[in-house]
Amino acid sequence: MDARTVRRDVERLRSLGYQVQGIPGAGGGYRMGGGTDVPPLLFEDDEAMAVAVVLGVSAGAAVPGIERGALTALSKLDRLLPARLRAQLTALRAATVSLASPTEVVSSESLVGLAQACDNSLRATFSYVDGDGRHSDRRVEPYRLVATDRRWYLVAYDLDRNDWRTFRVDRASLITVTGHTFHPRPIDDPGRMVAEAITTTGYAHRAVVRVKAPAEEVARLIAPHVGVTEPDGTGSTVELGLDDFDWLAGYLIGLGLDFEVLEPVEMRAHLRVLGARLLGAHRGAGERDL
Repeated sequence: MDARTVRRDVERLRSLGYQVQGIPGAGGGYRMGGGTDVPPLLFEDDEAMAVAVVLGVSAGAAVPGIERGALTALSKLDRLLPARLRAQLTALRAATVSLASPTEVVSSESLVGLAQACDNSLRATFSYVDGDGRHSDRRVEPYRLVATDRRWYLVAYDLDRNDWRTFRVDRASLITVTGHTFHPRPIDDPGRMVAEAITTTGYAHRAVVRVKAPAEEVARLIAPHVGVTEPDGTGSTVELGLDDFDWLAGYLIGLGLDFEVLEPVEMRAHLRVLGARLLGAHRGAGERDL
């Protein structure tokens, strides 16, 4: 290794925040200064910034206990960041305003307990309140926890109903992991099960829409908690729930893609009336219908 390479490496260490002392003379060289805070050696600049930003977002999460750990980790990382990155991160935080959707609060103890039950195939019991406010006691075989942008869901086999069910974790209380083991039952896709449950259940209508675009493109536009997208030849079909026809019309038009509503027939009729009204309002003098 030549002297130029050594000097370049030393400057790199100093830019990361290390105290590197140079000793002149024939017997000199370089040595690390005492009391140096060790920066995150395994992180490149962009990686360290990404971790700091994510921890900052997590510190405001609606999971009591998790935000405390995120804040602790963030404070440690802040001390390890080089001064120039710390200044960038401070500017980013000061200039950022969050418009995140409100989340449903769940306890970290509930999540940890259910995660351990899923991982170790342990039965669990809990009290549950459904969407209509009905209370029940559940005995389940937990399979997976599924997180959406606002809520946590548990996919589990309900022993009293002899079927798979999805549960909102924020509606469960008195969660107890019994210690009784079980052999996991087969299930294809717990994530899809949750997506289907939250996109169509509890709505007045279920819509099926054919979209003239590949499923990959449509899935990037329609979040999984809004609709379930499936390939359909060269296009896609989307299933979603709705209570208001005008909302669905506006949402589909906002996608910027050609579409056709297959179900329900009431929605098709609503779109015909809406289209005629819009055409009449925007027809200029001497213009003919397209």
